[in-house]
Amino acid sequence: MLGGAGILLGVAAAPAQAAEVSYATDCVPPPAAGLPTVKGTTTVEVTAPATAKVGDEVEVVWKFTQAASKNPDLIDLPANSVQPSGTLKAAGAQAASIAMQGPRENPAIPKGGAMVLSDMKGKLKLTTAGDVTLTPDAYAINVFSTDTKCAPTETVKPAATIKVTAGEGTTPPGTPDPTSPPPTSSEPDPTESETGGSDTGGTTGGGGETDFTGKEVKIPYACKTPIGDKNATSPVQINAKKDGGSYDLTVKFKGSVMDSPADIPADSVKPSMEVVLGGADKGTVHVEGPTNPEAIKSGDPMVISDMTGTYKPGADGESTLSPGVLTVKALGTTTTCTPEKSEVSLTLDTSAQPGGAAGGSGSAGGAGTSGSGDSGGGLADTGADDSGGLRALEFVAGTAILLGGAVFTFMPRRQASRRAP
Repeated sequence: MLGGAGILLGVAAAPAQAAEVSYATDCVPPPAAGLPTVKGTTTVEVTAPATAKVGDEVEVVWKFTQAASKNPDLIDLPANSVQPSGTLKAAGAQAASIAMQGPRENPAIPKGGAMVLSDMKGKLKLTTAGDVTLTPDAYAINVFSTDTKCAPTETVKPAATIKVTAGEGTTPPGTPDPTSPPPTSSEPDPTESETGGSDTGGTTGGGGETDFTGKEVKIPYACKTPIGDKNATSPVQINAKKDGGSYDLTVKFKGSVMDSPADIPADSVKPSMEVVLGGADKGTVHVEGPTNPEAIKSGDPMVISDMTGTYKPGADGESTLSPGVLTVKALGTTTTCTPEKSEVSLTLDTSAQPGGAAGGSGSAGGAGTSGSGDSGGGLADTGADDSGGLRALEFVAGTAILLGGAVFTFMPRRQASRRAP
C-alpha cells in the first residue's frame, strides 16, 4: 500500500514536459497584398504537464523555436509590433481546439533580420481519462492589425502527451472546451460620403465678404509609395475664410478616398499639402491635417482629413490657389503625390501683407511653384474620371501589408528533423 501511494505521489508530482516538432507550412499574406503564398518550415516546442486529473485546467505553452522566416529588406519592424495566435489540437482521450495567443512582444527587427515571435499560451479543461495528445495546427502572425495566415501542409506529429487520470468530481464528457476566438469582424460601417462642392471658384467681391468657397477640381496625381508608383485622380476643393489681411485655408478631398483593405491603427495617417499660388502672387502655402483619431477597420471608407493653414498674401491683385504636392505619412513611411496637371480651385482679391507669400515677382516664401495654375498648357489629364478619389492612399494598405504580410517571406523549405514526444 505504501509502495502504491508512493507511485501515485510520483505521478502527481511528474514535471512538465517539453517536446519539439517541425512541419512544412504555407503562409498566405493579407489578400490586399497581392503576394503569392510563401512556403517554409515551422519548428515548435510544446510544453504541458506530463500528468493531470480529470477536471483539471492545464496551461500549455507553444514556443516558436524557428519561425522559418526573415524580415525582408523593406522596412524595419519596431519593438512590440508582432503578435502570434494559433490553434493547438487536442486528440486521443479528448478532442478539443485550444486557442493560443502570445503577447505583442518582440525586439526591434531590422531589414533582413530573423523574425522573433513570442511564446503562445492557452488552457485546456480535461474531461476524460486517458492519453491526450497536443499537436500544433494553423496560426496567424499579426503586425499592425494585418494577419498572415499559416497552416500545415503535411500531417503534423503530436508534440506532447498528457496522461490524464480519473479524479473525484469527474466532468462529464461533452463539456465545452476552449476554441479559437472568432475572427474580428471587418464589415464596413455605413458611412456617408461628402458631395461635390461648388462648380465655380470663389472670388472676393469687395463687399465685405469673408467666406470663399472654391471650385471642386479633379487633380491627376502621380504618387511614389513604399510599394511602388501609383497614378490616380482625386477631387479637391480649397476654401478660405478672411481673417484680417490673411486667409484661413481649408483643403478638402471630396468623398471617400477608398475602402481600407486592412485595419489601420489610430493616429497613424497624417496628410499635408503645399497649396500653389498663382496670378498676382507666387509661392506655396503649407497646410496639414490631423492624424486619424480612430482605427480604420478593413472595408471601411478611408478619407484624407481636412487640411488647414494660413495664407498671408504677398501681392495686390487676383491671386489663385491650386492643389499642389500632397504628402501622407503613416507608420514610419512617406508617400508623395505630385499633380500631373494643376487647376485653380479658388481665386482671391488679395492685398499684400508684410512678410506675405511673394510680393509679385519676388521669391516664394516656401519653395513654391509660380504660375497661374490654370489648366491651359499643362500635362494631359491622365487620371481616371471617377469620384472614388485618391487611390494614392493605397500606400497605407501597402505599408500595412509590408508590415503584416510581406515580412513573412519564408526561406526555402528544408527537411527538418522531427522528434516525437
